[in-house]
Amino acid sequence: MSVAPLALGTPTEDRRRDTAILLVGTTWMTAALLLHALAGSYATLLACRALAGMAGGILGGVAVAYIGDYFPYSRRGFANGVVMGGFALGQVAGIPIGAVMASRWGFRSPFLALAVFMAVAATLTWARVPQPNVPLATDLSFGAAFRRYRALATRRKTAAAALSYLLMFFGVGAYISYLPTWLEARFHVGGDAVAGMFVVGGVAAILANPASGWLSDRIGRRGIILGGCTAFALVVGATPWVTPVFYASYAVFFCAMGAASFRMPPFQSLFSTLAPASERGSLMSMTSFGGHTGFAIGGAVAGALYGTAGFTGIALVAAAATLVAVGIVASELPEPESTST
Repeated sequence: MSVAPLALGTPTEDRRRDTAILLVGTTWMTAALLLHALAGSYATLLACRALAGMAGGILGGVAVAYIGDYFPYSRRGFANGVVMGGFALGQVAGIPIGAVMASRWGFRSPFLALAVFMAVAATLTWARVPQPNVPLATDLSFGAAFRRYRALATRRKTAAAALSYLLMFFGVGAYISYLPTWLEARFHVGGDAVAGMFVVGGVAAILANPASGWLSDRIGRRGIILGGCTAFALVVGATPWVTPVFYASYAVFFCAMGAASFRMPPFQSLFSTLAPASERGSLMSMTSFGGHTGFAIGGAVAGALYGTAGFTGIALVAAAATLVAVGIVASELPEPESTST
């Protein structure tokens, strides 16, 4: 069904009920960050980080699902691009700001400052975030959730989407896990120089996400997904041969992260049409799980390969996995016939 954007206003009881997961995620994250002030040992700090990570997982999945519910298909690309660009901006700006704060006021200060921002986000979610007029699942039991995930995993298109997402993140995870190690060993540079390269990659993501989302709203999703994946595979596979000096890695990594980011908003927008609105949250959570799993597997495979095949082997495997994702998207995920989903 088509969902027209709703006017912002005072939430009704239904609106509070239906946006409960967003509220849970933001509130949970606020509490987890505040708990860092009480961490007196490595174990308690690790527990706090785990709680924050769980909240982040909730927010990552529900944010994309909410975009699919609230925005019509013709505007989902740009909306996803803005959200993903915001994630990238937070990473690029947050890490150095947090490092400066920690050096001046202690390691707890960045977490406490972020808790304030999250408390504001939770308040705005409660007061101003409207609920899209979409059908909701009525059975929220564990058994019903398991059956929904099983059904999604056995449908051809949703299974193809999840597998392609896993392979895409496998390629990213494999590529970036040992890229710093390889650069430091090959060019004898320090961590600061490599950190600068990641900042450049973050800038590429900030620029690419909203641009690709805006473009995909106008020319379609599939071509941009295929182009972004292919470009990422080519850059990654060529990295060992097109990095003769260290600072060439800045340009290479900018291109790689730009290509990786360019495919994400249209991919998420296309995903949102593959299941009815009552299953959209489950689908987005399943694909998010697949992406994180692929990233972890990619890092593990890279670790096993680095000692035997070196970074060249890792780069070629990452590129090959991404090209397999290209094949899956090309054969199994056409543009939707209707954009009223």
